Amino acid sequence: MPSSPLYRDMSLSPSPRAQVALEWSELSLYMPDGRWRQIELDGSSNVIGDATARRRFVRMMTIEWGYESAAVITPPDRGAIAPRVAYLPVAPEDAAVVEASVWETLADWVSSSGRLAGRTVEELARLASIATAPFAVAIGEVAAQVARDLARLARGPLRGAADVIEWLRPLHMAARESPRAEDALVAALAACSE
Repeated sequence: MPSSPLYRDMSLSPSPRAQVALEWSELSLYMPDGRWRQIELDGSSNVIGDATARRRFVRMMTIEWGYESAAVITPPDRGAIAPRVAYLPVAPEDAAVVEASVWETLADWVSSSGRLAGRTVEELARLASIATAPFAVAIGEVAAQVARDLARLARGPLRGAADVIEWLRPLHMAARESPRAEDALVAALAACSE
């Protein structure tokens, strides 16, 4: 198949990924070169949109707080080639590159003003995967409450504990890949046994 500017070019070398640690109102970005940034989310503003990085389409989130700002982008090596006719802002050179799933979870958290209420167990499991240990425990406790409520609605007052554990399955699946999601799962199971 002939190459077109709209198809992905896999010859681009992968960008080193930054690590993310999320707290209630704080975001820490650990860059691959050893630098790290701490971002205060309380009172911050954010802009989410498309951008270009290394002549590729990326999703970019810019967080501004006080007089500082930070950009978080999806991997340019996985983005499609940006045609010259499309005018998009250019991502800063110091933008933190994170996996697309991490970016989506972080963008959802920041754009929803950091609320745990009204989230599904699956959303909480994704959030726990990028959380710090204490925040993951809090997320697990919320996931336990959501699972208990769902089990009560599905089965009525004579439900069994197995039903609650079944509703926690997304958290169990996330715990296979993330130590923080495992912390959340342990907290959820402890809260369900009370």
